[in-house]
Amino acid sequence: MKSLSSYPNLVPRAATGLAGGAVIIFGVLFSDWTYFILFLVICFLSLLEFYRLAGLDGMIPQKSVGILAGTGMFVLSFLIEKQLLSYRYYFFIFPLLSLTYLIKLYKNEKKPFTNIAFTFLGVFYVAVPFSLLNHAVYESGHYNAEILLGLLLILWASDTGAYFAGIRFGKRKLFERISPKKSWEGFWGGALLAAIVTYVISLYFTSLPVGSWMVMGVLIVVGGTFGDLVESLLKRSMEIKDSGTSLPGHGGFLDRFDGLLISAPFIVAYLEIF
Repeated sequence: MKSLSSYPNLVPRAATGLAGGAVIIFGVLFSDWTYFILFLVICFLSLLEFYRLAGLDGMIPQKSVGILAGTGMFVLSFLIEKQLLSYRYYFFIFPLLSLTYLIKLYKNEKKPFTNIAFTFLGVFYVAVPFSLLNHAVYESGHYNAEILLGLLLILWASDTGAYFAGIRFGKRKLFERISPKKSWEGFWGGALLAAIVTYVISLYFTSLPVGSWMVMGVLIVVGGTFGDLVESLLKRSMEIKDSGTSLPGHGGFLDRFDGLLISAPFIVAYLEIF
């Protein structure tokens, strides 16, 4: 049996996880406006973090335009799903992003289109998944916290199970080239805990049938794992360990929400199509 010292950053990780989890659960459950404010702040800080990382790698993205377009997309999707605005207002996003080309005309940069690409990447990688969450919490203009809360609880269970199982039993590398510490044992440990939590959630959150919750559980576990690997690839390409230091024990906001960034598009696509 491994001692607590074998689990790196366990105390700050647990403290940050419990405090952050409590804030998110309260925000999601209290009202749609507290959910909106909370995730708008998370979206903003994640975008800020992404563009800071791009700057560390020598890129010069149009940070102000990217953050404005990304947070604007989140705000518009929320108001449209809440049926306070028409979907036509989405078209504001495209001319706003097009300003990036015009601004770069007046900048003397070595690789302007690479910098433009990183501006767009921040919006697509960070803001689009967060904006899609608004489609999950609204149905015909009515706010329903169950789906998002269930999604987050399953994702947290997967992360927690993978962390403990990986350290306790991890031997076979999951994707050594990208993330040397991740193991298949950790993946299956996370999947097992996520499956248990998914089943329990399906008994109490009846907005979806049990079968749909199980499908969502699979999408979250697989998408969340790939999301972690994608963010590890981003950090490895920039030769850094964590995306930030905002969340003790977890790193930055991208480190904490990387699984959500990849799994959210698949979850929303499943909910909307099936």
